[in-house]
Amino acid sequence: MDELGNALLRHARAAIAEALGEAAPAAPDLAGLHDPGATFVTLTQGGELCGCIGSLEAHRPLLDDVRANARAAALRDPRFPPLMASELQRTRVEVSLLTPAEPLPVGSEADACRQLRPGVDGVILSAGGRRATFLPQVWEQLPAPADFLARLRQKAGLPANYWGPDVRLARYAVRKWKEDPC
Repeated sequence: MDELGNALLRHARAAIAEALGEAAPAAPDLAGLHDPGATFVTLTQGGELCGCIGSLEAHRPLLDDVRANARAAALRDPRFPPLMASELQRTRVEVSLLTPAEPLPVGSEADACRQLRPGVDGVILSAGGRRATFLPQVWEQLPAPADFLARLRQKAGLPANYWGPDVRLARYAVRKWKEDPC
């Protein structure tokens, strides 16, 4: 693992520990951590998702972003109960660093399915005043572009088969780092 990834993982874990009132080992301070960055922090226990929160756009220093998203993933993901201090040791942390999103001009769902790159693209879908994203890692569970888009629409609160002139897609890539299994 590279130096940046190690630092991001250590800062994410430290932020969660501190939020839970636990002692946290010091994490390295690298120059790159003070540049703007957008991250997602994903938490799993036994391979099952238990929290995932992030930023789609770089709007604060990378260090602040990863720490805030780690705390939010642990304590404020509305899909899961807040993490308890007793669960921290068996919780695996993953940090994804996002590239800036680029619009993906598409004329139809079939066109979108042709242009998407499974396993590579993170996708942001906007329609009807709603927005949702899937990280590239979601392709592991949904490898078919049509299924990926259907579930992404559902995540946005839209019908799985919705497609209209207001649908907008953007894509991004990630660099990701994951702690060793607990």
